[in-house]
Amino acid sequence: MAAHRSGPLKQQNKAHKGGRHRGRGSAQRDGKGLKILSKKVRKELSKVDQRHRASQLRKQKKEAVLAEKRQLGSKDGPPHQVLVVPLHDKISLPEAFRLLQDTDTGTVHLNECGSTHSFMLLCPRLKHRWFFTSARPGDLHTVLDMAKVADTILFLLDPLEGWDSIGDYCLSCLFAQGLPTYTLAVQGISGLPPRKQIDARKKLSKTVEKRFPSDKLLLLDTQQEAEMLLRQLANQKQRHLAFRDRRAYLFAHAADFVPSEENNLVGTLKISGYVRGQTLNVNSLLHIIGQGDFQMKQIDAPMDPFPLNFRMIKSQKEDPGVTMEICAMDAVADMEEDLKVVMKADPDKQESLQTEEELSEANDFLKESSKVVKKVPKGTSSYQAEWILDEDGESDGEDEYDDMQREDFIEEESQDEGSEKEEEEEYETMTMGESVHDDLYDENVDDEAEEKMLEKYKQERLQEMFPDEIDTPRDVAARIRFQKYRGLKSFRTSPWDPKENLPQDYARIFQFQNFTNTRKRIFKEIEEKEVEGAEVGWYVTLHVSEVPLSVVEYFKRGAPLIAFSLLPHEQKMSVLNMVVSRHPGNIEPVKAKEDLIFHCGFRRFRASPLFSQHTAADKHKFQRFLTADVALVVTIYGPITFPPASVLLFKQNSNGMHSLIATGYLLSVDPDRMVIKRIVLSGHPFKIFTKMAVVRYMFFSREDVLWFKPVELRTKWGRRGHIKEPLGTHGHMKCSFDGKLKSQDTVLMNLYKRVFPKWTYDPYVPDPVPWMKSEISLAVPEVDME
Repeated sequence: MAAHRSGPLKQQNKAHKGGRHRGRGSAQRDGKGLKILSKKVRKELSKVDQRHRASQLRKQKKEAVLAEKRQLGSKDGPPHQVLVVPLHDKISLPEAFRLLQDTDTGTVHLNECGSTHSFMLLCPRLKHRWFFTSARPGDLHTVLDMAKVADTILFLLDPLEGWDSIGDYCLSCLFAQGLPTYTLAVQGISGLPPRKQIDARKKLSKTVEKRFPSDKLLLLDTQQEAEMLLRQLANQKQRHLAFRDRRAYLFAHAADFVPSEENNLVGTLKISGYVRGQTLNVNSLLHIIGQGDFQMKQIDAPMDPFPLNFRMIKSQKEDPGVTMEICAMDAVADMEEDLKVVMKADPDKQESLQTEEELSEANDFLKESSKVVKKVPKGTSSYQAEWILDEDGESDGEDEYDDMQREDFIEEESQDEGSEKEEEEEYETMTMGESVHDDLYDENVDDEAEEKMLEKYKQERLQEMFPDEIDTPRDVAARIRFQKYRGLKSFRTSPWDPKENLPQDYARIFQFQNFTNTRKRIFKEIEEKEVEGAEVGWYVTLHVSEVPLSVVEYFKRGAPLIAFSLLPHEQKMSVLNMVVSRHPGNIEPVKAKEDLIFHCGFRRFRASPLFSQHTAADKHKFQRFLTADVALVVTIYGPITFPPASVLLFKQNSNGMHSLIATGYLLSVDPDRMVIKRIVLSGHPFKIFTKMAVVRYMFFSREDVLWFKPVELRTKWGRRGHIKEPLGTHGHMKCSFDGKLKSQDTVLMNLYKRVFPKWTYDPYVPDPVPWMKSEISLAVPEVDME
């Protein structure tokens, strides 16, 4: 029997499509009559062509890396700048420099100024030149500033311990700022017995793996090891830091000051050094780290004082030091003869620090605002308006007032008992034979600083126990004390106009229409547009105008003089927002609006920040303290800086030391980011009738109850309600809730207002007191136990 076969009219059903279900939008886009393009039109390559293109890309990247290596330290490029950082107190920095200053390797030019020792090493045989500088980890700001411009950091390690507490602290700061290319070298391992050298290297490798997991350790004990180290430095692949690759920068090898005719304290500063990063245009602004922003008048191109192939005058029995001086003198003489002017500033194209129109408009606004009557709620009398303080005074006084009221929650007896126990514990752990040691210990303790720190610990603990809760004052009406606050139905969804009631300082800042697009456009111009000026690798002399005499004195004391060119708009002030996390090594409470020291990208300055939550909403809750568990956003008035840029926060202690408290990155430049401060007023149920209750102690007058009647109430146990009516004249009020109220529950009212940072920006940051090992490792001053 033959099998049945379907005929031509058999129904053909659509095959089932397995896999992921497509949405309606994608199906409509696919079915709009799109033409099927060929491989050639769609630019799809075959497998052979794809492999060929991939190999070409790899070849281009290798050539770019080799070209960068050949450019750095060559006769046409800037010298290879190496920062030597000894990470242990036992390391001998002069011994390391003696090994690197080998006359057989090349010619050495010494340069010693103040506490910063440096020298130039020229090696025609390796076709490379190095510029070595040094900085101790205790001088933290100098290390961070010089790491901003160093091509390579050479870390010197101890053969037994690797690094001490100061060195570990310095590494934490450098990692947070961003490390350039680095090399690890061990000094003194040959001084150990031969049997212990292998064990010491194994133990040191395990210690180093915690911070440098895949880096090799080089030795620095002999001339041969020093030459191998130089070859390693010359052949390393360079790591890039984003904030300096897009800007021209210069490390000053020499500086001269020409005072002006009108004022001897201000004049023209002549800075000589090698241009790095990008082409330097004389019409752009110049930022000197720790000093401020300045304008340039002229760029000169003298002869390179340290050429790789130079005429060296040397006799057979002369001292090598004399040879170096003769070479330097000849170079200076040639430099004076061959001085060329590269570019002079054009007043029409030169960027201004701040135009006179902007200053006059800001001053006029401030004068007008000082005459205008203060903004007060409707129905406020002239007498009540006198109670409204300025923005700065109100916020500061409010915090102090809140903190004073919070102290009533802690009993005095428990404080006295706790302090007696702490004193007994301290005396038990630090027992001394004579009373003289006790007197010496008290001499090192600052009583005023101890009281302030104790007060901060109390405030931080109360903030954790009772978040944002304050007591209603009894001497001032609540409707006057909290008239700048408002109630919100929902903190997340309720509207708030970012342009409402802005402070007077907002007349002095700059705001972008679209900060992200402006940043992309400027970075694209840097990559594509050719800039006229001093090219990378040139030895130039910058004529910087209107510079204070203190800048030169700062340089003569041994501090490094480092200058960065500014991108467009970076000289203007705005509101900077930075995401930071608390450093685990610092446990002291840090309150909002305290004076802190910032390292933001290439800048260093002082400011008083606000702390707020890092969320994606349009409103961000103000934080009174810098918490240790989550990342927060720091808001300040500061000069515009285009990210990416690293951020480090330091706090100056009472003894002059600077301690790292937080690290992070620059988030945005946005004055419209709203930081909302919340206060919580609390009341206690007096009488409860199922869903109705009489609440007292939230207010103390009938007028205050009527004023805050529209604001919603909540309880700690999750109930919501509102005020029905006041009862009597002592602030009692009848309230209704969405459920039965418990007698042990607490009634709360949330009030909100927008806060702004203080205008305390200061580009000058003084040097900290030199750090001692005992001051870092111990929380209290070290005591002689003998």
